[in-house]
Amino acid sequence: MTVPVVATSGSTDPDAPLVVLLHGRGSHEREILSLVEHLPVGPAYAAVRAPIAEGGGYAWFANRGIGRPVAGSLRTTMDWFRTWLDDFAPAGRPVHLVGFSGGTAFAGGLILDDPARFDGAALLYGTLPFDAGVPVTPGRLTGRSILVAQGDHDQVIPRDLLDRTWTYLHDESGATLTARRDPVGHTIAAPALAALGEWLPR
Repeated sequence: MTVPVVATSGSTDPDAPLVVLLHGRGSHEREILSLVEHLPVGPAYAAVRAPIAEGGGYAWFANRGIGRPVAGSLRTTMDWFRTWLDDFAPAGRPVHLVGFSGGTAFAGGLILDDPARFDGAALLYGTLPFDAGVPVTPGRLTGRSILVAQGDHDQVIPRDLLDRTWTYLHDESGATLTARRDPVGHTIAAPALAALGEWLPR
């Protein structure tokens, strides 16, 4: 795979907390970077383009079905991403992940694979990557800060996966959890965006 295409915004201080924005399937880095105008001043923001071309945009992994990554594809892309991240933000710099839709499954895979590498993850309108080769065991996210937001009327992500994600994060993960459900579909509700702003480091 090639070096990632990355769009940046916010602080240029190499020691500032880094917020990595991970777009949804069929989208691109510039679209999710537009969230920054609603988010806190202080962190550095980096929106990464997924490596697999799909539907006029890009995807993080091959799917077995919506929200169900192919394990080998997810592993390959996570390793590619970590090569970039470990150069861009050496160990010791705070890193928070923000994923939307397919980017949520990717963010979830990253933090489940190596919880100590990330300070937290915002999982917006998507699912954790169950049955995809990353550990989803009790207590796996102990000490990690997690924000989960879901839409009551989401018709894109299968409801069983949304419910399984919600239950795992609340009852099994051990995470320090901020959670909300809003009466929307597969889109970021204004209150959820406000909650993201409050959750992020400053």
